[in-house]
Amino acid sequence: MAAAFAAPGIISSPYAGAAGFAPTIGFPQAGLSVSSVPGALGPLALTTSAITGRMAIPGMTAIPGHSVLLVSNLNPDLITPHALFILFGVYGDVHRVKILFNKKENALVQMADANQAQLAMSHLNGQRLHGRVLRITLSKHQSVQLPREGHEDQGLTKDYTSSPLHRFKKPGSKNFQNIFPPSATLHLSNIPPSVSDDDLKRLFASTGCSVKAFKFFQKDRKMALIQLGSLEEAILALIELHNHDLGDNHHLRVSFSKSMI
Repeated sequence: MAAAFAAPGIISSPYAGAAGFAPTIGFPQAGLSVSSVPGALGPLALTTSAITGRMAIPGMTAIPGHSVLLVSNLNPDLITPHALFILFGVYGDVHRVKILFNKKENALVQMADANQAQLAMSHLNGQRLHGRVLRITLSKHQSVQLPREGHEDQGLTKDYTSSPLHRFKKPGSKNFQNIFPPSATLHLSNIPPSVSDDDLKRLFASTGCSVKAFKFFQKDRKMALIQLGSLEEAILALIELHNHDLGDNHHLRVSFSKSMI
């Protein structure tokens, strides 16, 4: 699928000869449909946004065996299972994370299903984390194995199946409608009345980020937008500050925003 969608607007069909198509099929930018491809593809409707990785492809069924991602080119001195859990958790519920013992620049991330794995891969592959460009592919592994009892792996393998921090555990959650590509502008929510804009600016600056702009929502002061100096800074800040305790029994919710300030 990744090869097929490499060039927006063009799909190379392996059925070209049998189906009587030309080797490539061009589609208008507004959308495309393939209605008569024989075999497993069946009727398949795609939007331009699906090709560019903005959403899961409608109608594709999840394949449990393809829910594990191989993440490579990590910074072995800085990466932790928790960091990957928070980052990949923006695009689905992460069940397990394993940083490879002998190759700590590589990790396995098991998502709840194949659609979420595809979504996380399309949004995070090629992003920068700790000064390195992430490389993400589907893993050949069916699941991430936990260490056998009595075998310590230095905390490199973590099970998050029952974590309270899953964003998509509620069916029909609004979080499904607010999945966006990584951006330098972050959406903040669950802000208590006692926390000011200066408090939040200082909080984000404490992670080493440069704060370029900040704005509370006019109609709902529980939410705000904050623009940081770069996309990589925003990724690091999201990892560090999502679920940060702001007091008054409020934990900060951080996600990528589609809006600019």
